[in-house]
Amino acid sequence: MTTHAIFNRPIDADIPHGFDQAIFGMGCYWGAERLFWQQKGVWLTEVGFAGGTTENPTYEQVKAGDTGHAEVVRVVYDSALISYDHLLQLFWQNHNPTEGDRQGEDVGSQYRSLIMAMNDSQFATAEASKIDYDNRLAVDGFGKITTQIVPKGRFWPGPEAHQQYLQKNPDQHCELQGTGVEPSLSNRDSLA
Repeated sequence: MTTHAIFNRPIDADIPHGFDQAIFGMGCYWGAERLFWQQKGVWLTEVGFAGGTTENPTYEQVKAGDTGHAEVVRVVYDSALISYDHLLQLFWQNHNPTEGDRQGEDVGSQYRSLIMAMNDSQFATAEASKIDYDNRLAVDGFGKITTQIVPKGRFWPGPEAHQQYLQKNPDQHCELQGTGVEPSLSNRDSLA
């Protein structure tokens, strides 16, 4: 059983009643996981793979780009403390969703921008935020958003050594780089 290095609870713990989960791909999953574990209201994070067709993929298979999966982070959160809208704001703000199959120097479909919606409400909210942010990016001269928004599918956990990697290996890096364009703050009170 793998214990979360930040929250000191089993990574495969049952999601508490009333909590939700979200799945985001923002390039290298180490930096994305750190971004989300630092947020008040996040109960658990886990790196892994989603959006592809290969069953139970290994890191090496995903890294080779043959599985269709993207590196993602699963976020379990208390929606009474942090909203899905806030998580989306963090997602849009902390990577470049216009780069296609890459993030910075990381090239390949495994590093693409991806949102896996866990229900119809998340799907609609993600789509609306994508349209809004796409318009904001266009004003600043960026190309179209390439982020895939897909319905709930299978999440495959990443290797134990990759869970909370930047906490366990503080001399390593996986920096997130956004566009500098602010997402909509329509739910400002939920972003505190």
